[in-house]
Amino acid sequence: MNALLRSACARCLRLATAVLLAAGCATPIGVKRADEHAVYRQLTLNALISDRMSAASAEVLERSDLVARFEEDPVGALAALHAGLGGADEPDRLFALAELSYLHAREADSRPYYLAAAAYAYAYAFPSSAADAPDAYDPRLRAALDVYNLSIAEGLIGPTAGEIELAARGAALPFGRLEIRADPQAVQPYGQRLEQVSPLYRWEVRGLRNRYRQAGIGAPVIARLGDAQHERWLPPRAKLPFTLVLRFQGLPEGLKEGNLSASLELHDPDVAHALSIRRQSVPLEADSTTPIAYRLEGSPLWDSEIAGFRRGDFLVFEDEPDAQLRFLSPYRPGRIPVVFVHGTASSPARWAEMANEILGDPVLASHYQLWFFFYNTGNPIALSALNLRETLQAVVADVDPHGKDPALRRMVVIGHSQGGLLTKLTVVDSGTRFWEAITATPFEEAELDPDTRDLLGRALFVEPLPFVQRVVFIATPHRGSFLAESWLGAIARRLVSLPATVTKVSLQLMTLQPGKAYRSATRSPTSIDNMNGSNPFLQTLASLPVVPGVKAHSIIAVAGDGPVEAGNDGVVRYTSAHLDGVESELVVHSGHSTQAEPATIQEVRRILYLQLADQE
Repeated sequence: MNALLRSACARCLRLATAVLLAAGCATPIGVKRADEHAVYRQLTLNALISDRMSAASAEVLERSDLVARFEEDPVGALAALHAGLGGADEPDRLFALAELSYLHAREADSRPYYLAAAAYAYAYAFPSSAADAPDAYDPRLRAALDVYNLSIAEGLIGPTAGEIELAARGAALPFGRLEIRADPQAVQPYGQRLEQVSPLYRWEVRGLRNRYRQAGIGAPVIARLGDAQHERWLPPRAKLPFTLVLRFQGLPEGLKEGNLSASLELHDPDVAHALSIRRQSVPLEADSTTPIAYRLEGSPLWDSEIAGFRRGDFLVFEDEPDAQLRFLSPYRPGRIPVVFVHGTASSPARWAEMANEILGDPVLASHYQLWFFFYNTGNPIALSALNLRETLQAVVADVDPHGKDPALRRMVVIGHSQGGLLTKLTVVDSGTRFWEAITATPFEEAELDPDTRDLLGRALFVEPLPFVQRVVFIATPHRGSFLAESWLGAIARRLVSLPATVTKVSLQLMTLQPGKAYRSATRSPTSIDNMNGSNPFLQTLASLPVVPGVKAHSIIAVAGDGPVEAGNDGVVRYTSAHLDGVESELVVHSGHSTQAEPATIQEVRRILYLQLADQE
């Protein structure tokens, strides 16, 4: 019997041991293997990218025994957290209040809680004592600034849906009241009221490869200048980017007392890159990409591409018939102008990808200003080039009448396709060559009415612009386009309706005295005619060198992988786009619209850096 008992006890002991060993795989505290990405997401999750709070805020709720209450009664839980301000854990509590107020504001669509979130985040990021400032490596600091930025964008929305109100007013807070000041000088950067102020956070970008953002403080917005526009070279009622800041005063004491005050400020991120807050320099949040896409959404520029090719008198801006050049932003003294000239049946909109990459480069963005020339691309090239030269002269005289800005005299002009031909006509000295290619009659002897003589003299006797220092030719048909010589060119030529001025000039040239006849065809030439390799005007332009002192660069598109010298881009052959004597030549394997290709853009960036280096 004792043997049986001992055997039974031994079996029980072995069974108990097995149970205990099995239970060892699920101890109350332990670890288990998991996907590293899942663990990282758990550690970095916050209310900005999900509907869940961060681990840091969860810790504060756990310590305060408010987890369940926040789930059931977020307003009560936030009030309880707020009541505990002033203790040793105030920084932790401020961050949690900022994030959780933002989370509740988003769920309840509550302006008071958005503004409260902004106040808590501001107090956390910029404490009154520098010793209490969060560590620069603490991820909560970046999260707090993002909570602040998004919260002021949403908390300051006015009665018009989706638009921020830039007006002084009082606003309710969950724990008191906020008085908002709006000094006209602080919210009117150009001395006039702004309209339709829209936060950029609300917009997704399509059509551009990259969205460039400078992380910092403030809500990027876009706003429309009113009718009293301050600068003629901006588009009518221009939409410009700004950064909105709500500068709180009296924190953190005002949080406990329930009375807060703050000042509205609008900053131009193209000029101001940082703010001083509590004696520290804080980068200004900026978004350089979204404003480009925003302005091009529904823009009349898209319609101008075909309309401007077919109609020589087409106007993009009906109320400003003489406007052919636009700035992307107000004139910046000390910055070198880069002038973009588009090609046939195109528009300045086609430079958007390149503009985005230049503005996304902090060095280039701070040293250059971007200007865009547009023209009716079916018109004779000589006429369009005349408009380009005279427009640039007018701009320089207008923005710098006393010649005090040396950066204006270091201008870079970049032309694509036909725009490259216009570009070359800013840096050549033709003498009488163009006139002699038209007629044997000396210009001074030609029987022309005064208006025609004046126009021909300005268009055909070309002198270089003294302020253009560097030019870039992109897929430019210096010796013609084979499409212009084909049946497609013949069809395109018939689609063009030239302005009356061109027709009048052509008729007078055709009726010169016998023996001194007009050498061209009996009809008015279009740009398609001018891009035929046998055209006298084009042949003359190809023979003219770029004047000494100007640096020229070629970017040539060649489709496919065959021999470059025998290649073309579908519109222009390599042998037509090639120029001897340029500073550099880059062949890009792409189609004709290469101005949006990464390799082309990178080459333009390299050239712009060269221009900066020449200044040093």
